[in-house]
Amino acid sequence: MSDTRIIAEAYFNSLEARDWATLTDLLAAGVVYEMPQTRERITGRDKFLRFNQEYPGDWHLIVHRLVVEGRRAAAWVDARVGEEHQDACIWLDIDESGQVFRVVDFWPETYEPPAGREHLVERH
Repeated sequence: MSDTRIIAEAYFNSLEARDWATLTDLLAAGVVYEMPQTRERITGRDKFLRFNQEYPGDWHLIVHRLVVEGRRAAAWVDARVGEEHQDACIWLDIDESGQVFRVVDFWPETYEPPAGREHLVERH
């Protein structure tokens, strides 16, 4: 198992467990967290930790798929707050010392498909 996979799994496990000490060790001091859909950026480990510690609701993360290449990881995550569910794609960049220095969260919204392709697709 690669170091990147171990680090990425530890990242998601520490978030889910609210293990802030482990998460702190995994993050670079200058970690950058970006959410492109809302155009928000958080810079720095302390702010990133606070963001997660103060996030409202009883949230949980389930990793459906984790893909690793070199010092990069991408995960398909089922994020839940109470009964509300949303899929997310989360990208992690790991530095040479084994710390996460960049996190990018993509939160796709569901929408109705355009008309005219019903004969090609099946809805699930």
